[in-house]
Amino acid sequence: MNGLQIDDTRALRHSIGLEPCEPLWKRAPGRDESGRPLSDFLMIIPRLSRQPADVIRTKLGHIQRVLERYGKVVVFADMNLRLNTLWVTVRPVPGITLELPAVIKLHVPEALLVAPDQRAYMGRR
Repeated sequence: MNGLQIDDTRALRHSIGLEPCEPLWKRAPGRDESGRPLSDFLMIIPRLSRQPADVIRTKLGHIQRVLERYGKVVVFADMNLRLNTLWVTVRPVPGITLELPAVIKLHVPEALLVAPDQRAYMGRR
């Protein structure tokens, strides 16, 4: 399983690319249906792809259930097992880019939120 995506029916759709995929920046939406900007976050799940298949399925199942619970705000999600990364695009709900990763981490404790270096925003870099 290369990807988890939310389609317009709000049902989680699994996508398996058999051909080279377009880059994520081309597939992940940047704006909603009304043209408003969307937010996103990236999580790393270290060594996930090295786990036995049943462990991978279990962890992806946990992630899937969390994303489905947040189906009203999750617009797009992509799990890249080669890179062990989870990219999630969400509607701009205050605090969602911290809340949703925290819930994922609750179910997959080794998942790490990739956050920008706050010093760069404060002019200390």
